[in-house]
Amino acid sequence: MFLNNVLTVVLMAAAASGPSPIACNLNALTPAERAQHAALSQKLRAAAVARQGLSDGLSFRLNPGAMNLVELAAWVDAERRCCPFLDFHIALEREGGGLQLSLTGRQGVKDFLLSDFAKVAPVTK
Repeated sequence: MFLNNVLTVVLMAAAASGPSPIACNLNALTPAERAQHAALSQKLRAAAVARQGLSDGLSFRLNPGAMNLVELAAWVDAERRCCPFLDFHIALEREGGGLQLSLTGRQGVKDFLLSDFAKVAPVTK
């Protein structure tokens, strides 16, 4: 019976807390990890050759010569700890083609991303 009550309390607390806020948690990374993540973020912005809006986020086409898959994965690993409200999707094009990173989430995420990645050029058609 005790275990059942504890489980109920934990489930109720999780339901009451709701989803994480759409804000970066800078305490999720150590100072050294933050410095490395900042360097990778700068590299990601430089590697982004185009940005495309999605209904629930943004997608970026990356120059694989400017940022490789290992670096992108390290960026995603850190970013998901400080921004748990994001969904991450990495696509690799065949035959050595480009990389694509999509960041999506619930309502409000797209506006957050647009403010953070405003300088990345949108796709022109």
